[in-house]
Amino acid sequence: MVSDSTESFSRPRVAAGVLFFDEGGRVMMAVPSYKDYLDIPGGYIEHGETPPQAAAREVKEELGTIPPIGRLLVMDWAPNPSEGDKQLFVFDGGVIGREWVEQISLDPAELADYAFHDVASVGEVTIPRLARRIVQADHARREGATAYLENGEAVS
Repeated sequence: MVSDSTESFSRPRVAAGVLFFDEGGRVMMAVPSYKDYLDIPGGYIEHGETPPQAAAREVKEELGTIPPIGRLLVMDWAPNPSEGDKQLFVFDGGVIGREWVEQISLDPAELADYAFHDVASVGEVTIPRLARRIVQADHARREGATAYLENGEAVS
């Protein structure tokens, strides 16, 4: 049955983030000024933006520079009890060299710091749903694939 009401349609919050890696294969984790856990560079998509545009804007706001942002690694449907339905896109930022790291200029309103962490240990420094998403995105990157996730878990 088709309803004229849009009240039953999901209106997810949509965000885009980027995984950047150092030459040792460790992933960049940001220390947000406004969260109590580490996160990846990125944030919510604004009206009229595409996910890659939002990822680039957020990286520029947080890190003060934008390295090339590559292909989509994962799309995660991850509802959150406190925020409702969420759809999250994670893009490949690739391996960043010293010349790019030297251009980083953190916005203190956004980030207090950043560090590179082994992908296998991200569960020790961030929330479980994000850790699962990072692990799956790293796997997709190494396999040359794109993955659809639900709550950070691959869906076949």
